[in-house]
Amino acid sequence: MEKRLVLSDPAYLGNVFYNRKDTLKKVEQKLNVFIIFRGGEVLIKGSDKNIQLAYNYLKNINDMVDKGILVGENAIDSLISELDNDNALNAKAVFNPPKTHSKIKTILPKNVNQAKYLELIEKNTITFGIGPAGTGKTYLAVFAAINALLEKRVKRIILTRPAVEAGEKLGFLPGTLYEKIDPYMKPLYDALYDCIETELSLKLIDQGKIEIEPLAYMRGRTLNNAFIILDEAQNTTVSQMKMFLTRTGFDSKVVITGDITQIDLPHNIKSGLADAVNLLKKLNLESIGFVDFKKEDVLRNPIVSKIVEAYEKRDKDNQESKNIY
Repeated sequence: MEKRLVLSDPAYLGNVFYNRKDTLKKVEQKLNVFIIFRGGEVLIKGSDKNIQLAYNYLKNINDMVDKGILVGENAIDSLISELDNDNALNAKAVFNPPKTHSKIKTILPKNVNQAKYLELIEKNTITFGIGPAGTGKTYLAVFAAINALLEKRVKRIILTRPAVEAGEKLGFLPGTLYEKIDPYMKPLYDALYDCIETELSLKLIDQGKIEIEPLAYMRGRTLNNAFIILDEAQNTTVSQMKMFLTRTGFDSKVVITGDITQIDLPHNIKSGLADAVNLLKKLNLESIGFVDFKKEDVLRNPIVSKIVEAYEKRDKDNQESKNIY
């Protein structure tokens, strides 16, 4: 059997795949198909089911180019992981920016997991975004929160994170309470200012429509009609996480982000994030979603990637040297 796809921009797409022959080989090997570029079209040969999966993959990329979107390596590579499962059609979300309020910049998911993350935030009451730094967990959560606020689907946004990290105690730090807390909240401000104009951000904060508070301030509150984001959740204790989750009120949405490989708690204290994920995944509740971001989902400046790889290689070499002796 065979199937043909007419390319919207044969010269551009041909160049994209010619320079990434390894990607096409992965598709061919994974689906046991043959992909041939011929003139302004692509010919796919193989079994019916696998031909359709390969066709969907190439058509997604073709549609992206047709919309005037430049095809990045992340989009091309991330779709491969979706080829042989029922989520393949969801990959189209990577190319479709979510509908946003006019005051927010348009955001295009950079890979399948980012698209899935935004879909789950929209669908669920509670969403966990778990994975390494640089995957867009906090940024996309703040984006979704701002959009919900401006569209009047919630009345306020609450951004929070543990105020004590790496063993530091607030009582030993100089300054007023807010001066002590402020440095820990900076990443949340950065994400906020990235989504909307600083002037509008400050106005919403002054009006009390956006609160940026340490996690300890959540105790005793029931948060209705709110979009609540807990960042750096790997540094919560089990009791803190339980307290936070039970703050969820009616018509509210909660997003919890963190990296369980970067826990700053003392070794004898269990991470509330790891505990909650382990407990709640077993329940398989429809209103709770989980996205596990991978190392491959990290979006970095190419030079930063090279720096990280250099450090990782050195650490690996050092470890191997220790093992020899």
